[in-house]
Amino acid sequence: MRKQDKIIVWPVYFDSTRTRNEGRRLPKKFCVPSPKIGELKEAVRRIKLQHDVVLDVAHPKMPWIRSGMLLVVKKRSKNALLQRIATELLKVRNEAQLEKRKKSKKQ
Repeated sequence: MRKQDKIIVWPVYFDSTRTRNEGRRLPKKFCVPSPKIGELKEAVRRIKLQHDVVLDVAHPKMPWIRSGMLLVVKKRSKNALLQRIATELLKVRNEAQLEKRKKSKKQ
């Protein structure tokens, strides 16, 4: 039976390279290309939401890709939580790109 106090968050929800039919849940302006479960975990941690990571699972529309998922405690509606996570995910991705540029300039 499904737990009502948690929502499932898949990386494909935030993948700008996927279509809505392939599982993306948000507009492309809120998405990043090929998000990783670690980036999602960091975004959820920064929002200070309780969560659990389940690594060896696949989204139902893509059973051949084991991307993992997050179980996040439901504080608001699922759509509101996804938008908040997406905003933070964009910040996480931008910070990672800045760090990468700094490292390449040092070398």
